[in-house]
Amino acid sequence: MQSSNLPFLVWYKTMFLMSATKKGFSSKEIQKQLGMKRYEPVWAMVHKLRKAMGNRDSRYTLEGMIEFDEGYFTVESSQIEQNKGVRGRGAAGKQNVAIMAESTPLEDVETGRTDRHCRYFKAKVLKDHTSQEIDALLKETIDEQTIVFSDKSTSYLNIADYVELHVTEKSDKQTTTETLKWVHITISNAKRNLLGNYHKIKGKYLQAYLDEFVYKLNRRYFGEKLFDRLVIANITAYD
Repeated sequence: MQSSNLPFLVWYKTMFLMSATKKGFSSKEIQKQLGMKRYEPVWAMVHKLRKAMGNRDSRYTLEGMIEFDEGYFTVESSQIEQNKGVRGRGAAGKQNVAIMAESTPLEDVETGRTDRHCRYFKAKVLKDHTSQEIDALLKETIDEQTIVFSDKSTSYLNIADYVELHVTEKSDKQTTTETLKWVHITISNAKRNLLGNYHKIKGKYLQAYLDEFVYKLNRRYFGEKLFDRLVIANITAYD
């Protein structure tokens, strides 16, 4: 809220709206709900709140058993990018995002069925998808004493150097639905959430939208307390 000309009450109302639903609100909808004339101050305020969410979650590392994979998110590209004619990875209008899920297999005592239950998540927009970028991301976000599950991507060759154990499986339907179940559920839900609420997102702002999505996902059981946690996050996240 520092250096903001908006009243504290406007900030608090915005935090309430952003924490009141899993789906989230666009800046345009928040502007409408607040009855404000200008869009730009609302947009700036909402992005500051998203940045605070990302800063708060960046303080934590994942541990235990980690699912690791990537998804391609549709973003609004500039005319210059559209004229490049690049296809596949790095194509205009597509942004590569690394998704990590702290996943633990649990066995049902009665049926003996094993399923993977997940606690916390992280999402990071990747710039060039090199093994060096993946290595730096792992060192920043994952504890050394972890077991990482992934597919056999060539970008993951060095993962074993930074964790306790790296388990790889060929990318197929079974891997997607079992070994990497939670990351793919998260990718699917995130795409649906962002497309449904915001329609077109510029690539340079994708991380901010993902920060909001993951922040609320990690606190999915907080209920009404999510508003209180968001207030605290905005007080402490810029320390």
